[in-house]
Amino acid sequence: QVQLVESGGGSVQAGGSLRLSCAASGSPRRRCYMGWFRQAPGKEREGVASIYTRDGNTVYADSVKGRFTISQDNARNTLYLQMNSLKPEDTAMYYCAAAGWVVDCQFVSNPWPSVSKYNYWGQGTQVTVSS
Repeated sequence: QVQLVESGGGSVQAGGSLRLSCAASGSPRRRCYMGWFRQAPGKEREGVASIYTRDGNTVYADSVKGRFTISQDNARNTLYLQMNSLKPEDTAMYYCAAAGWVVDCQFVSNPWPSVSKYNYWGQGTQVTVSS
């Protein structure tokens, strides 16, 4: 099993920055791909950024490219999301997610950006950006 615990959310003004953290535990094979998703009230959950934990390859949603950076600290089993130049439309609950199975990661297809293909989720951390 995998456990994911997010932290770092809060309230900031537009143009500000926040760094989210996701502390992960469990088998690395079950964390081949990790990502950040967000869900605003009344909207569907959407992908923000994803990383392949084996080689650090990243992908971003168009809406956050150039402003957000996903990274990982393998020694600390922690995933980060650095968010700069925040906008009011970034306001949402942010979730950390992981995808993987019992097989080696080379046999796991990239689940991005499908929410349903990530099989482990954290409880979420709220980000509120005021104008």
